This record gives sequence, structure tokens and C-alpha cells, in this order.
Amino acid sequence: MKLRRLIPQLILTLGFLIAAEKQRVLKPGWNLFSPEQDVQMGKEYAQEVERQFQVINDPVLHNYVNRIGQRLVNGIEGQKFPFTFKVVNDPSINAFALPGGPMYVHTGLIAAADNEAQIAGVLGHEMGHVMLRHGTNQASKANLIQIPAMIAGGIFDKGGITGTLTQLGIGLGANSVLTKFSRTAENDADLFGARLVHKAGYNPIELARFFEKLQAEGGSNSRLAEMFASHPNPGNRIKNIEGDMKFYERKAYDPAAIPPELVTARESIKRLPPPPKPRQGGQAAPVQGPPVTVNAPQGF
Repeated sequence: MKLRRLIPQLILTLGFLIAAEKQRVLKPGWNLFSPEQDVQMGKEYAQEVERQFQVINDPVLHNYVNRIGQRLVNGIEGQKFPFTFKVVNDPSINAFALPGGPMYVHTGLIAAADNEAQIAGVLGHEMGHVMLRHGTNQASKANLIQIPAMIAGGIFDKGGITGTLTQLGIGLGANSVLTKFSRTAENDADLFGARLVHKAGYNPIELARFFEKLQAEGGSNSRLAEMFASHPNPGNRIKNIEGDMKFYERKAYDPAAIPPELVTARESIKRLPPPPKPRQGGQAAPVQGPPVTVNAPQGF
């Protein structure tokens, strides 16, 4: 009799254990904007970013970062945003993406990574924010009353989405709802990036290792300390990613090494002049390619 009573409990417990082992499903949250509006918004904000950053028109750097980016894009299933990848002359260790796909990689990130897999991991993380539409999801929740009225009035359809959002206080500053995400969003972007780099043949754990390396150095580095103060860490990244990796098919990853292309890219970075200082009003002096940042969006 006791055994008969225990069997249903054992089955129930086993069911809970199996449910707990399911892989987290990643999907965009509730959103008032259409994917097409994400793309339009990204194009408009990219013009603003490239008035503030010095984009490097170096074929070596561009081709290297674009090769990694396109390798990741190939692993995205279903509808994809039109991702673009550009390198900006900024020594801080960062990368960021705009809604709809424009992505910017700081020279400081390329110089600091231990290997190519870490660069790929950061790009994959940022692509996760884009594909999961975290920016416009947060903008929708923060402006639940104003945005529906604007959509109903056709204001966004008349062009100038970013100008209209500016009136609502939504821009690209460090604390903007478009670029500063919750811990849950950061965790989901980590998992999205880990799955993407796995498909591309990189070791996903390198993403977590790189972030923990930066966190360890953050106390003695004012740039990193500022980034961590305003960019929430979603807990133990290595533990989260390792837990997700249990669901991945086994494969041989690229060696965690510095390939010749990364060595060449770093040599190109060393030859770059210092980023130009911004003029009064945030405009940088004219250079080969657009200027330097005033308020960089928060990256990974």
C-alpha cells in the first residue's frame, strides 16, 4: 500500500525535475512598435551615433569584424534584422547595437579580448538585444499611454521616429530605455548570444569568461567601474551559460586562440590617431569617417 502511495508522488517529482530541465525559450516581449519601425528607428539613430563617433574606414578592421558578425547572422533562424557592423575609434571596452540591427564595436574591445570567441560572444549578446527587441519593448512599457496615441495618429508613419521619441524623453543616453536593460533582458541576451556562437563554432563559455575578466578588472579601471555601475550583471554568467549548454549538440569548437586576422586588426588599431575631441555642442572635428562619442549607449 505504501508503495502504491509513493508511485504517484515519484511520478509528480520526476515531472517537476523534467520540467526544470527544459531549455529557456527566448522570444520578444510585448511591443507597440513593428519590426519595420525598429529598423527605421535604428537607421535614424545610426545617423546620430555616427555624428558622435569616429567610424574607422579601415578595410582590415571592417572586414574582420564583419566576417565575425556575418558568421553569427548565418545562425539566426527565421526572420532576421538587417545587421551591419562598424568599428569606432574608442579605447573603452564596449560594443553596442541599435534597434533594427546597426552594431558598433569599440577598438578597445578588439584590443582587450583574449581571443576571437570572446569578440564573437559580445557581438552575439548584442544581437540578442536586437532580435529579442529589448529596446522597443522597454520603450513601449515606459510610454504605455503616449505611444499608442501616436501610432493611432499615424505620427510614426510620417517619418522622423527618433524626433518624436525625443519629445517623450527617449534618446541614446547612457540611461535610455532603449539601451539600458533589466537583469532578465541581459540574461536572455547572454543565452541568445551563447546559442548563436555555439552554432557558429565558437565556445559559448568564452562570453562569460570575458565578462568576468572585465568584472575582475573593474575596481581598478574607472571606465569599467562606470559601465558596471549602470549596466546590471545578471548573476553568475558562467553558471547560466553552462546550464544552457547542456541542451546543445556536441561539436568541436574553434580553438580559443588569437588568429592572424586578430593580430593584424590590433596592429591597425595601434596605428590609429587618438579619437578627436568633440567640439562644443557634441560635434567632433571633421575626420576621415564620422566623429567621437559624447554619450555612448551602454553596451554588453
